[in-house]
Amino acid sequence: MPFAFHYAARSDVGMVRSNNEDSGYAGPHLLAMADGMGGHAGGDVASSTVVAALVELDGESLSGREASQALLDRIRAANHEIGSAVDENPRLDGMGTTLIAMLRTGDRIALAHIGDSRAFLVRDGEVTQVTKDHSFVQNLVDEGRITADEAKTHPQRSLVTRVLTGADGDEPDLVVRQGRAGDRYVIASDGLTDYVARETVDEVLRDTKDPGECADRLVALALRAGAPDNVTVVVGDLVDIAKVDAPPTQPQVVGAAAARRRGTRPIPVTPAEKAAALSKSAARSGDDDEDDEEGVTLAEEGPRTRRGVALRLAAALVVAVVVLAGGSYAAYAWSQRQYYLGEQDGIVTVFRGVDQDLGPISLHSPEYSTTIPVDDLPASYQQSLERGIEVANRADADSRVSELRVQAEACRYARSQGDACRTVPPTWTAPSPTPSGSSTASPSPGATPSTTGTSLPTLPSTPSLPSVGVPTSTPTVPPPV
Repeated sequence: MPFAFHYAARSDVGMVRSNNEDSGYAGPHLLAMADGMGGHAGGDVASSTVVAALVELDGESLSGREASQALLDRIRAANHEIGSAVDENPRLDGMGTTLIAMLRTGDRIALAHIGDSRAFLVRDGEVTQVTKDHSFVQNLVDEGRITADEAKTHPQRSLVTRVLTGADGDEPDLVVRQGRAGDRYVIASDGLTDYVARETVDEVLRDTKDPGECADRLVALALRAGAPDNVTVVVGDLVDIAKVDAPPTQPQVVGAAAARRRGTRPIPVTPAEKAAALSKSAARSGDDDEDDEEGVTLAEEGPRTRRGVALRLAAALVVAVVVLAGGSYAAYAWSQRQYYLGEQDGIVTVFRGVDQDLGPISLHSPEYSTTIPVDDLPASYQQSLERGIEVANRADADSRVSELRVQAEACRYARSQGDACRTVPPTWTAPSPTPSGSSTASPSPGATPSTTGTSLPTLPSTPSLPSVGVPTSTPTVPPPV
């Protein structure tokens, strides 16, 4: 039977962040989603690099085993490119990305996964998660230390233990699945899964027939829940085109992969015809050639994307005009419900308000100072603090402070051993971490906070937690399940 994906991809920057570090792609043979990490240090570069490297596969005719190996080869090449970018530009140190990619050959799906983004399968009305998070809290759940419900609110739920960072040992999990006509495959970033209840997601996946409408509804639900993170959803329905009308074949690209800016790859062109040009054009990614955009759909990034930008701009104007005029207390009160992390007297400080002044009027004030010297943090963190690290609320600020504290301790330990302070030292070898019940608990080796986009190496402490490593051997291609 001839099979194809009926697909859609959607993405939104979210309610807090100023840039989209997610990248999504949906085409006749390929579904992919990468959640970049590194903030201004380059999360968007990492995610778009990986997604762009996979685009050629959307136009190739491969057997099941060939598809699996080709998928692994492309991911390794993209990971090497991330490492080269960091070597060439130290400001990108600390960037990385999760990845879920599904390459279809007939009714078989080769699925590659690394990080804490999630993939789901809807079959016969049942929704099943088909990936397992590579995260610190998932390790605790696996060991029986916490329950799945406790993991949802764990303060270190944003720490991932495996991502693509450019290191030689970064390898995804790979499985080949046997598909059926009528299957729905869904890939989502944690901007959805962290803020919308699983029961609600399942209901939308089951009850919404059209892939585009389904993706739109999921993104809208995440925004309604106040998701501060980027939200990206890719949906692919496996259809038998001998029995139904053939679906569209124009690929859809969203998020960072759809943006034209220097330091990232340009927009993909067609699934096959011009994919080779894509993989070779990073050096000229700032060019604006109209011909390069034929045959590709920049999928709508949700009805709230443009509206959200307009609302944020409008809010800023209202605050400026009304406060300067000595008017609206409500506008000022709104600014005082905001929080961000910055630097004061060389110490990481949590501020209440927004990081700007309107003439003589200051819209921010210190909420509390931590004991974390800014100089103890890696350079990428210091640069982010100079610009101000936006957070959703006071609880989010406290969680971010905990992450910075871990990173500072990691740097101090590295320096005590005569090593340079790096966000993701590829050769880092550390003692076992502190038990999870301790207030100074550290993540597993290589752990990376997906909300801030940096890798947190393990600190010396008493042994108890598992040592989560990155496999160094080449994974074999498993048989279909």
